[in-house]
Amino acid sequence: MAIYNFSAGPAVLPDVVIKQAQQELANWQDSGMSVMEMSHRGPEFMSIHEQAKQNLRELLNIPNNYHILFLQGGASQQFSMVPMNLAAMSNEVDYLHTGEWSKKAIAEAKKIAQVNIVANAEDKHFTYVPDFSTWTLNPHAAYLHITPNETIGGVEFYDLPQTGQVPIVADMSSTILSRPFDVSRFGLIYAGAQKNMGIAGLTTVIIREDLVGKAKAGTPAMMDYKVHADNDSMYNTPPAFSIYMAGLVFKWLQANGGLEAMAKLNLQKAKLVYDTIDASQDFYQSPVAISNRSWMNIPFTLHNNELDKPFLKGAEGRGLLQLKGHRSVGGMRASIYNAMPIEGVVALTQYMKEFQQQNG
Repeated sequence: MAIYNFSAGPAVLPDVVIKQAQQELANWQDSGMSVMEMSHRGPEFMSIHEQAKQNLRELLNIPNNYHILFLQGGASQQFSMVPMNLAAMSNEVDYLHTGEWSKKAIAEAKKIAQVNIVANAEDKHFTYVPDFSTWTLNPHAAYLHITPNETIGGVEFYDLPQTGQVPIVADMSSTILSRPFDVSRFGLIYAGAQKNMGIAGLTTVIIREDLVGKAKAGTPAMMDYKVHADNDSMYNTPPAFSIYMAGLVFKWLQANGGLEAMAKLNLQKAKLVYDTIDASQDFYQSPVAISNRSWMNIPFTLHNNELDKPFLKGAEGRGLLQLKGHRSVGGMRASIYNAMPIEGVVALTQYMKEFQQQNG
């Protein structure tokens, strides 16, 4: 029986990536060493590190005036690093509040800077993104922080407001690499790797050069982007194996048509699930506004929540794992990142239809 992992993160990885890591685990390319035991400053790991950076730059078409940093601490550490580094000149910062992850980012920023909430989706339980026309942007803000895809609520938006000289900062942990986008529209992008980029332990930061070197006085070295940029992410021992795994994922993406091909496949997968929900005559329901439905994380509820446990038990019996929704939302959640094969989505939608027939 095929097993399909719909976890929101750590999440499914491409089979070929896991197999290559398995083959190279004890002896990377006849070096006599595992990546796990290499010196991070040795030529073997440096080649892994440089190749990963180059492949990511090519995949995302990252301009030359942006640094790529491979850091630790998760996206959650970036909630503090961003205001520490970008809010020194102006202590005023703008934040969009669209769900649980933006809420956490806002809470940390408030400890460091003066936060203006440009728009808040709490009035509809974080099931939509407020129209740009309602946002109260501060033209003097040090930056605008957004979460383009809320992993828990399954809310995504695809365009950006015009912010003038105010740089846009984005937490792209659950949407990066899912489709092409224009990096030059952003001042800083950060993403935890364990959803669409690799395994836990790595956080990727893509930051425009002019935003580096402006940290608040007293910022610890490990929290200063300039320290990491000046040391090519090697100020301390980096998350070496996580960087190696991300590099394998980047190569897999390049070998499979890049982000343009991935976008077509991701749209097809998401459409299969949403079409199944919409055709169910409210047996299944999506709480998210149609215009803000995520491609990556699809929460849905059953018309009778007493069916939740039987649904999950039956799903596990079919090899469809990790479908329970986040505790703050309830119901179900199917995370269908790049590495989720379309066969897994087809299996899920077939099961959803059969479960409805048996329990509708």
